[in-house]
Amino acid sequence: MRTRRFNAEVEFTEDRLVAVGPEDIDRLKELARENSRKRMRLCTHDDVADSLHEMFIVHELGAYVRPHKHLGKVESFHVIEGAVDVVVFDDQGNITKLEPVSDYSSGKAFYHRISDPSFHTLLIRSDVLVFHEVTTGPFRNEDTEFPPWAPKDIDGNSVRDFLTELDGKIENFLSRTGQTK
Repeated sequence: MRTRRFNAEVEFTEDRLVAVGPEDIDRLKELARENSRKRMRLCTHDDVADSLHEMFIVHELGAYVRPHKHLGKVESFHVIEGAVDVVVFDDQGNITKLEPVSDYSSGKAFYHRISDPSFHTLLIRSDVLVFHEVTTGPFRNEDTEFPPWAPKDIDGNSVRDFLTELDGKIENFLSRTGQTK
């Protein structure tokens, strides 16, 4: 597969017919391992202006996905390898939903879709998470909103504190709702 680098975390395929196999995922894993934010994505659509975006994404354990919501977009993903908790929040940062998602062989949900603009994050629960994501395009920075209660990913100490606090909130949420992971 021929690819072109868009930035340190994103590649686009240059092929018109795309087949993704284990060797491609292994290469993405290696690139994620070398990346400071522990993530890498392969876009199989042509560019950011496309109306449909399909991506294969790798996040290593410890990668921080800042809570965000997409305005006027739908996104779905299918876990290929690994495990993740999808955490959905209200506008004040209270957890409204927790959905553990893992690969098909786990026997748990392996697909997740968000149709409404809700703040959400991904908490990687395995050494590596590999998933196929589909969303509507085009990509524009202004279509993603970040809440004031979630730290920017460049603030390492605040991120660690936030994630520690979030784990506590998850335990409280599970206790309050009777939900199990």
